[in-house]
Amino acid sequence: MERYWIFKRGSTYYIEDTATHKQESLRTKDKREAERIRAAKNESVQQPSLNLALAKVYLSGHDRTLPDRTWKTVMEKFCDQEKRPTRIRNEREIGRRCYDSIRDKKLVETTADDLFAVMKAGTCSTNHFLRRMHNLALGFGWLPWPILAQKLWPKYTPQIRRAITWEEHQRILAAEKNSERRLYYELLWELGGAQTDAARLTAEDIDWTFRTISFHRCKTESLVTLSIGQRLEEILKQLPQEGPLFPRISRSTENARSAEFYRRCKLLIIEGISLHSYRYSWAERAKQAGMPERFAMASLGHNSKAVSRAYAKKAHMKIPSLDEYEQLTKKLVPFSEAVGT
Repeated sequence: MERYWIFKRGSTYYIEDTATHKQESLRTKDKREAERIRAAKNESVQQPSLNLALAKVYLSGHDRTLPDRTWKTVMEKFCDQEKRPTRIRNEREIGRRCYDSIRDKKLVETTADDLFAVMKAGTCSTNHFLRRMHNLALGFGWLPWPILAQKLWPKYTPQIRRAITWEEHQRILAAEKNSERRLYYELLWELGGAQTDAARLTAEDIDWTFRTISFHRCKTESLVTLSIGQRLEEILKQLPQEGPLFPRISRSTENARSAEFYRRCKLLIIEGISLHSYRYSWAERAKQAGMPERFAMASLGHNSKAVSRAYAKKAHMKIPSLDEYEQLTKKLVPFSEAVGT
């Protein structure tokens, strides 16, 4: 007995699954075309192995390497597309054992159960990285159809990130006996820079004539130029006047710097923060101070408003009352009066 049969409603042909009684439109008015679709669906149920072999033959006509392409190729392309710092993190992620079950598996033979098995063996971040690789394969045309529909992916719960508070920052400085690391933490508080960007700063990045400090972000290679305020000047004056500002820290790895900071926080029983928390703190302080968003984005080296707002979303802003704001605006001198016109 055939599982699928067709019927006509109006001028359009429909198909019904006799097992589930689900009906759907074939979007055709041609009886011969409808019959071919019904026959193909019946064959797909009766001979699944043969259908997979036939599908590979048809796909090879479009791309000869498509039937034999594995997830290993997708993983390599996934890493190659990023700049060095992000590429290193991606390589570390896909090197985990949870991906071994699909690493050498062909894309066209992968099922939703295979993806669920990887996510079950991994952590919450596995969902995020696996979905990105899945979308990358779709974008390149290496997958003829989505393995898992977008709405069916398990909800990704990102790690909770928070800013370091002024009190926590002061406790860390008081407990840190190494002067170079103490000044490093102070600079992170004032600049809000990424830990690698701050560690790579040199005396040549400082222009005392124009009172600016400039550097290229390691992650995005975008240029960041900041004015030197009084607090930042006091820190810079205590650092070397030539060569790297942090000679020993600049030679250490990102993991080593993070591990040292983690040990310090653990001794002080401070939880939930990392060196990256200084960037969240700077973004929140900038928002509370009323700094224009374009300035905050340029200072942090962000190219996206969405990313910049995500960093500052936990800022607690005290909005002045209307009468206070009116009194403030009255003290402002109109531009036309300031220039004498």
